[in-house]
Amino acid sequence: MKCLSELPQGYKKILSLDLQKDKKLALKINIASLVVAAVMGIIAGLVIAKEYFLYFDIVKIMIIFASTFAYLVLHEFVHGMAMKSFGLKTVKYGFTLLYAYAGSKDYFKKNMYIITALAPMVIWGVVLVILNLICGMEWFWVIYLIQIYNIAGSVGDMYVVHKVSKMPKDVLVLDSGVSMEFYSAE
Repeated sequence: MKCLSELPQGYKKILSLDLQKDKKLALKINIASLVVAAVMGIIAGLVIAKEYFLYFDIVKIMIIFASTFAYLVLHEFVHGMAMKSFGLKTVKYGFTLLYAYAGSKDYFKKNMYIITALAPMVIWGVVLVILNLICGMEWFWVIYLIQIYNIAGSVGDMYVVHKVSKMPKDVLVLDSGVSMEFYSAE
């Protein structure tokens, strides 16, 4: 299964999403991300003993900041690797004022796009759970804060997957990184 470099004949655009231009949608996604982060933090705070907060020091705080930036880059790298696994030759990476992105000029089939969109959240989610299990309680909050960033930061990807999952089976997605266009022949 490969992505397509050209839109097949008879396909027409059925939806466009641009989080840079659609401020209302961007605000809703960012609020949803904050809600997810708050819920994850509250749940962990209720389950994990409060004394583990005492393990924080300047080194761990610096690790959290550095890891958060590294995660942002690695998140987009995984999107790009997923795109390449479907035959894409060139991935365009970049940053805007609001988002980091991986994009392309090719068209992805529905299932390919869903896998590409969810890959970073799933892969890094598993890696971070494993790290939390093997690194002990002293490092719980450092790793878990990155996990919160992973899940909350993937709310936009989950939103797009939700939209795509309701579209026709033949839908093709053009994801330039900051905007997406959806095409169908149906």
